[in-house]
Amino acid sequence: MRVVIVEDQVLLREGLARLFADGGHQVVATRGDAEGLLALVEEDVPNLVVLDVRMPPTHTDEGIHAAAELKAAMPLLGVLVLSQHVETVHSVGLIEYPAFGYLLKDRVLEVDEFLATCERVAAGGSALDPKVVANLVGGQQRAGIDTLSEREVEVLALMAEGLTNTGIAQRLVIGDRTVESHVRRLFTKLDIPDSANEHRRVLAVLAHLKGTRSA
Repeated sequence: MRVVIVEDQVLLREGLARLFADGGHQVVATRGDAEGLLALVEEDVPNLVVLDVRMPPTHTDEGIHAAAELKAAMPLLGVLVLSQHVETVHSVGLIEYPAFGYLLKDRVLEVDEFLATCERVAAGGSALDPKVVANLVGGQQRAGIDTLSEREVEVLALMAEGLTNTGIAQRLVIGDRTVESHVRRLFTKLDIPDSANEHRRVLAVLAHLKGTRSA
């Protein structure tokens, strides 16, 4: 996997570079800001861009704007946004894209899981930090969300993290068929058409949540 790292904190940037290198991946570029990032990516052709939400010059939402520019130009490029805190206001629109992830920075400390998440995003999958999912789900007031059982909300959150039905079953210590039943019911309640493509189903759920959040 070819990786570009965009992070203004030198120690974290170098730590991420070492982490990817130790994991057998190639870091093709590192930067301290997002200026000219699209041109760099078009030249180096990475599989994944990891970038911080807040970077120079204002340290507000430069990373999110850079991520949006990358996804608009290259929808299949893996983009993983890292943040110190849950900030869904500007990033929620990006969840409709494939190959997108949003994690809190403390997830980097779980090295094996973090690298697995990066590989999943680079391959076209999705990954949202559980706290981000909780923020999205918790803010919903429409009837569809309100009719979900506690277990269905748990399944929805794990789907949003990018887990397969088998992965959800293992996490919740329940059977695969039980998970499948929960998935069918929550899609019925949310009025989202079923699909054979698990990845598209996750994105559809997140798109629904985005829409209900802004209503």
